[in-house]
Amino acid sequence: MGRRRDIRKAAPEVERSADGRVELRPDPHRAGGWLLTLDGVPQSYVDLADPTHLSFEYMRLMGDVVDCVRPPGQPIDAVHIGGGACTLPRYVAATRPGSRQIVLEPDAVLLDLVRTRLPLRTVRGLRVRVTDGRSGVAALPDACDDLVVLDAFADTTVPKDLVTEEFTREVRRVLRPEGVYLANIADGRGLEFARRMVATLRGVFAHTLLLADPGVLRGRRFGNLVLAASDAELPDAELTRRAAGGAIRARCMDSDALAGFSAGVAPLHGEDVNVPVPPRTLFGTP
Repeated sequence: MGRRRDIRKAAPEVERSADGRVELRPDPHRAGGWLLTLDGVPQSYVDLADPTHLSFEYMRLMGDVVDCVRPPGQPIDAVHIGGGACTLPRYVAATRPGSRQIVLEPDAVLLDLVRTRLPLRTVRGLRVRVTDGRSGVAALPDACDDLVVLDAFADTTVPKDLVTEEFTREVRRVLRPEGVYLANIADGRGLEFARRMVATLRGVFAHTLLLADPGVLRGRRFGNLVLAASDAELPDAELTRRAAGGAIRARCMDSDALAGFSAGVAPLHGEDVNVPVPPRTLFGTP
């Protein structure tokens, strides 16, 4: 789920799934650009001509983390929970040739349309499994990956079973000792969910980091927050520099700052999860 300039009204030749839930709209302002929506909600933007172009604000922040956690160009093994148009897997394949990646996506209808119009066979080292995130991660062996990415939304919210401490420990199990967990969540006023998510990650991993628009962190608007966690030290200084000076201005909070951010907040467990729902007006819905 992301925010970017609206191309929906101007775009011709809309591609739709058989059930009409999934749509692909070409970007009239950028050759090769496509916007994927699910039930009218933007899910992914991909540029087939330039997979390093990341249009959604949160996706650019995730790309920065991917850039900084390993030396430039070094291949990685990655698992992506939630597929969409496979924007980040395409980015990893382009910037880190030789990487091996798995996408876990339960929506077969969505995948069929993406495979037909936005071919995945050209993305080297990528495999896609039609399965939910919890089952897909449970099937992975111990210490098999360098990066696990959570970017999954059911309707407009992150599935509850993918944000608990129990699931986070499963993610840690499949990560190598210096592996990184990268998660995209969304929250609004008060940031109660974000604080609990931070507390959850801090209870499992030694180091944590958060990137977000300052307005979102102040509770001024509902939006995305990018979290990173690892048992190894994270590149806080470099990501702080990028966040402050990039085209997309964001604030970076390191482990020390997040200790205060999540102080006194309970981690997410089992059914004790209240995932915030975005305002209906966020996507142009009256």
